[in-house]
Amino acid sequence: MGKYAVGFDLGGTTCKVGFFSEDGKLIEKWEVPTDKKNDGRNILPNLAENIHSYLHGKKIPLSDIVGGGIGVPGAVTPDGIVNKCVNLGWDKKVPIEAKMTELCGFPVKAGNDANVAAMGEYYMGAGKGSQSMVMVTLGTGIGGGIIIEGKMLVGFNGAGGEIGHIHVDDSETEACGCGNKGCIEQYASATGIVRLAHRALLRESMDSPLRTMEHITAKDVFDQAKAGDTLSNIIADEVCTRLGKMLAGVANVINPEVFVLGGGVSKAGEIIIDKLRPAFEKDAFHACRGTKIELATLGNDAGMYGCVGLVLNK
Repeated sequence: MGKYAVGFDLGGTTCKVGFFSEDGKLIEKWEVPTDKKNDGRNILPNLAENIHSYLHGKKIPLSDIVGGGIGVPGAVTPDGIVNKCVNLGWDKKVPIEAKMTELCGFPVKAGNDANVAAMGEYYMGAGKGSQSMVMVTLGTGIGGGIIIEGKMLVGFNGAGGEIGHIHVDDSETEACGCGNKGCIEQYASATGIVRLAHRALLRESMDSPLRTMEHITAKDVFDQAKAGDTLSNIIADEVCTRLGKMLAGVANVINPEVFVLGGGVSKAGEIIIDKLRPAFEKDAFHACRGTKIELATLGNDAGMYGCVGLVLNK
């Protein structure tokens, strides 16, 4: 009889659940609504009930499950405790590993969602086969995950890998969501790129298709840059220069084998790597200049893969 693992990628709206073989291949996936009522007390019991129902329907005994992993949108301590998670309605500490293990009847490991997405790319995606990897998720914000010799760098209190809040600009006057000013998230996230676009439209006088758009997106900026629009290229260059300098700083400290860029912004493709590479090589320590920079390959499934990677990756 085969052995299996379960990945729970828990978000504020739904939880993506993946059922995997022991060798890390995705067999089936589905979603479970995230019930945040009553301070999110039903979230974990609902997930356990859902997987038990699935196993019962497939006639798979609990003894065939080697373990599970769960990613959450908040900091997770090395001993499996979520200090709090506003997006899930949790306003106090939740011993998530112990609770899920008790509810599910098989061992469950937990991690921050950005970290487990990184683990997914390391385990079965763009970082597969590498010794060390840093993932940068360019979405609405910027997340990060650092993996060294198969182990996630989670930090003393679970806040390791907060790459989006590396400071890159002393002159910034607007505050980042974290409360500081000048974080890379303010320039290279989807919202940051739109912010730079509006600044550029006010600063520059040249014509651009961006001026005719009611609601500019980060995708619009890179699409127009690829089409040859001068203003869009100015914006994209600013975004990628800041991103390249930031990655150089990370490389100088971590010296990873590969950087993996994920998130919605990364769907712009190779143009991002092409534009950030000169700034990266200019600021990186000479031994780090050849670091590989790749695009993520697992998309929205990275979190599920990473959750089972917590259990299966040796």
